Amino acid sequence: MDLGLTDRTYLVTGATRGLGFATARELVADGAHVVLTGRTEESAAAAAAELGEHALGVAADNADPQSAARLVAAARERFGRLDGVLISVGGPPPGSAADTTDAQWQAAFDAVFLGAVRLARTVAAELGEDGVIGFVLSGSVHEPIDGLTVSNGLRPGLAGFAKSLANELGPRGIRVVGVLPGRIATDRMTQLDAHSGDPEGSRARNSAAIPLGRYGEPAEFGRTAAFLLSPAASYLTGVMVPVDGGARHGF
Repeated sequence: MDLGLTDRTYLVTGATRGLGFATARELVADGAHVVLTGRTEESAAAAAAELGEHALGVAADNADPQSAARLVAAARERFGRLDGVLISVGGPPPGSAADTTDAQWQAAFDAVFLGAVRLARTVAAELGEDGVIGFVLSGSVHEPIDGLTVSNGLRPGLAGFAKSLANELGPRGIRVVGVLPGRIATDRMTQLDAHSGDPEGSRARNSAAIPLGRYGEPAEFGRTAAFLLSPAASYLTGVMVPVDGGARHGF
């Protein structure tokens, strides 16, 4: 299938590794240009270099109010256009309600929630018909995940924002989608398994609860996200798509 990605340009945040990088790789492989972000110039440049001339790395902090406009400008300056964004931010640290301070809540809100809202709003103002805004969220949109209290609090709110945005932007021909990764074999999942105190046991137990019997690979997530961002998914908007090996049992 031709996804129709040739010469289109996307922003992908948090894309120096993990799910963001896997998506950027798939977009570039199918002919798109990508502006990817990382926490430092060095990490962003290294990731872009791995993807070749169709990628540009930019250091950006989602919590910085200036980042959104700067990223849009970078895409237009380097590639002459902007067709969409995949907003992927690192997960907040594990913790319980009792252990999480106000400062930790505020920092996570600024980066995970407000930063994502700000970037989506900025990109929406720049997109034309056939543009797309994607959010990397989590299965916690539907059901809380033990030990991830802050994520459980913020991700469902972003899903609600995404649904509202889809309704608002639909008349302009702009789509909004969410991608809900389950247990994908990234550094983040390694961290969460280690947090249990028994990494191997945690992975075995979690794998047993997944109908496909294993953790997903980042490339499997990346291919799904690239499809959802592409013109091939032109009649999909306002949806939350799980990439979880069947772990979510509801409709």
